[in-house]
Amino acid sequence: MTARRTGRALLAGGLLLGTLLAAGCGVRPSAVITGRPAVSGPGQGVGLYLLAQGELVLVLRSATAEPAPAEPAPAPADSLALLAAGPEENERRQGLTSEVPAGLDPVTVTSAADQSGGLTVRTTTAARALSVNAVNQIVCTVADAAAQTGFTSSSASVTIVGPDGARPPQRCPIS
Repeated sequence: MTARRTGRALLAGGLLLGTLLAAGCGVRPSAVITGRPAVSGPGQGVGLYLLAQGELVLVLRSATAEPAPAEPAPAPADSLALLAAGPEENERRQGLTSEVPAGLDPVTVTSAADQSGGLTVRTTTAARALSVNAVNQIVCTVADAAAQTGFTSSSASVTIVGPDGARPPQRCPIS
């Protein structure tokens, strides 16, 4: 009887192992999962935050047609002017979009007087009417430009102020 039990146990174990191997351990095939587009443009340039399928993505754009080898980083307000102009044709072909209104320009960017490192973006458009994505695009673009110019750190909080009031200070969510 002991030999029969051992034989049955080995047979049952073999069947179980065969079933698990045939089932592929429960992993089902899936469709191809694609990622976001790669950062495009030169290794140095203006960092703009656009949207790829509703998510922030950094795009490096040359500030001039012929960048000089030691081209200085543009001021945060200049970076925002480029952001307000929207994606370029090649960026649109890659599926990049923007929710920043074209009327955002002109803006002024100032640092906090209390040494907190915070930045304030003043615009002539309504600040409270901006979408969450537009606010994130502005905050990340300004913080990146300010850090590149030595104005402040890239983790600085940014307050957007318009004629309708101010939005609370916010940091770039992907820094």
